[in-house]
Amino acid sequence: MGNHSNLIAYCIDNMQFWNMETHPNISSQSIREARERIDHLVHRTPVLHSEAINELAGCELFFKCENFQKVGAFKARGAANAVLKLSKEERAKGVATHSSGNHAAALARAAKVAKIPAYIVMPANAPDVKKRAVKGYGGIIIECEPNLLAREQGLKNVVVKYGATFIPPYNHLDVIEGQATCALELFDAGYSLDVLIAPVGGGGLLAGTALATGFYSPHTKVIGAEPEGADDARRSFVAGYWIPIEKPNSIADGLLTSLGEINFDIISNKVEDILTVDDSQIIAAMRIIYERMKIVIEPSSAVSLAIVLKNKSLFEGKKVGVILSGGNVDLSKLPF
Repeated sequence: MGNHSNLIAYCIDNMQFWNMETHPNISSQSIREARERIDHLVHRTPVLHSEAINELAGCELFFKCENFQKVGAFKARGAANAVLKLSKEERAKGVATHSSGNHAAALARAAKVAKIPAYIVMPANAPDVKKRAVKGYGGIIIECEPNLLAREQGLKNVVVKYGATFIPPYNHLDVIEGQATCALELFDAGYSLDVLIAPVGGGGLLAGTALATGFYSPHTKVIGAEPEGADDARRSFVAGYWIPIEKPNSIADGLLTSLGEINFDIISNKVEDILTVDDSQIIAAMRIIYERMKIVIEPSSAVSLAIVLKNKSLFEGKKVGVILSGGNVDLSKLPF
């Protein structure tokens, strides 16, 4: 057991090696297979339009509404794909992650449907609404101190104790492959876009979007949308090498994590550009969507529209896809 435990600990400490060695490359066929695989676990989310926002932006916008997705966010796609690709032996031991956000609920739900245990390491001060969501999907919560070191150690302990498979929120090819199905749906529905914009935090959604777009709509340019207060993806993209995040600060709480190294490799090769906006621009875009489209989104979702409104000349007259990444927001704490 000692050697097995050491191997598991090594794999967690070296996630890039683990993922790249045990998973094949993502292809156009594998993304289609992923969409079929997760079909019973996720929604084919709608694409909405707003003439009022089109007029304001000076272009034709197509909103891919992942705020209507299971668990309220695109994360349901990647988690479901990763769980369903596990072997029978791996499933028997369950899955594990450390998260206080949408990935925790997404993984717990996917595990529940697969009838396997999900061990979720969460900081003790995580919002009660997040804990209730995980528990509601049958997730087993292991609380820890509210810091990254404690979360990672808690995860190691769980993996060693139960033999569960670690499913990270974004730095994992099966997760990226699942997130790619969002853009696939857009192109399968017949939308011919000049540009497709996706928010970027850890980079799973943007990396998947870039891969799917390259396969199914190569003329479409992919742009990442990021808050100025958490702009490690932009800085990494410009520098040409991975730069970890330092002291992120933005209302877009879903985008405060550091860009995954696997994702960076894909993004640096497949994405046209990464643009940033400040919190006031994010809040303004969020309010426009609430007032004009009458739908609930979280601040991270508004970053993509904020990019368009800040750079109108760049998108003028074009057909622009905008991925609204999620709608999990505390309605008692809206910023407007």
